[in-house]
Amino acid sequence: MDAKSLKKRIAELEAEVETLKKASNQGRSKIEKMSAEVVDSNPYSRLMALKRMGIVDNYETIRDYSVAVVGVGGVGSVTAEMLTRCGIGKLLLFDYDKVELANMNRLFFQPHQAGLSKVKAAEATLCDINPDVEFEVHNYNITTMDNFQHFMGRLKCGGKMQGQPVDLILSCVDNFEARMAINTACNELEQVWFESGVSENAVSGHIQLIKPGETACFSCAPPLVVATHTDERTLKREGVCAASLPTTMGVVAGLLVQNVLKYLLKFGDVAFYLGYNALLDFFPTMQMKPNVDCSDSACRKCQKIYQKRLAEEIPTEPEKGSKVEEPVSTENEWGIEIVAETLGDDGDKEQNLDLGKGIKVAYTLPSKDDKENDNPETVTTNTDSLEDLMATMKQL
Repeated sequence: MDAKSLKKRIAELEAEVETLKKASNQGRSKIEKMSAEVVDSNPYSRLMALKRMGIVDNYETIRDYSVAVVGVGGVGSVTAEMLTRCGIGKLLLFDYDKVELANMNRLFFQPHQAGLSKVKAAEATLCDINPDVEFEVHNYNITTMDNFQHFMGRLKCGGKMQGQPVDLILSCVDNFEARMAINTACNELEQVWFESGVSENAVSGHIQLIKPGETACFSCAPPLVVATHTDERTLKREGVCAASLPTTMGVVAGLLVQNVLKYLLKFGDVAFYLGYNALLDFFPTMQMKPNVDCSDSACRKCQKIYQKRLAEEIPTEPEKGSKVEEPVSTENEWGIEIVAETLGDDGDKEQNLDLGKGIKVAYTLPSKDDKENDNPETVTTNTDSLEDLMATMKQL
């Protein structure tokens, strides 16, 4: 090929590149405009139809929200993808694991991404799905001291608007240590968050909305392994790994994102706790009240703030001009009295949790009163003789 032909070919290639750039920019501009009109040319037309159908007042406000997803595994990766397809404004992703071939049973990662950090692999995939979403990824363990401080800083200042806090935090981690770290950060920041998880046998899962001070935090009614300060690593059985089903993870992720949308866009009823039992197709629900004796001091502080806010919202005196209802009759011929119904200690604790049908606690924490009533000076005496005790020691 001579020089003249080569120059001509280069000019043709440059023209093709410019054409592709223009087409790409046009496609991006269509996404960025995201018109509220429900027309076929709008890539979000099916989402915007929710407004026309009266489900959502204004779906386009989804672009104003930022959500932090902690843990980009089986649940977290699918959650991030769903939020990206829904047009969320900003996603912050936190994880420190790498993609492995063992992760290919999930709905998100691909074999060619093996070896990459999960957050980087997720960012690359999600950007192709919806380049209109702003992504911020962090590849570190949030439970270490230095990383925890940075993690809290991003929750406090990593919102859609610079310097603003994120709107919601989603916990999609697979260990209790990370959940406790998220719980601590959210209590200190008074940040609403969703906790989620899938059981080790992969046939059940749950999501839980946690509002500091209003609902139970993760420390108010912790799992037994947390309450007893047991090291999770000692519970691992050699040669046995946790089961993993993309179906269960997909169901839990769908329930999580559905409630995230209801919370952010303010439609429907947001579930405070929603479980899923795949073997029975059972979906238990409940709401847990905060524990006044919670081990987290920030949680107890949030409870006082919430109670003070409630007291300010409830009027103590009737407004002037308002009609005060009079009792139907002031006579009490039969001497009937109305008293508060009380239960025993165990009943009070279960009533405070407001457990749903089919749910029961694995253990009960001692109340503050129980601890104060314990007498440390009391010594239990043994009536066995010295000879009997020596005989018992020899048998050991």
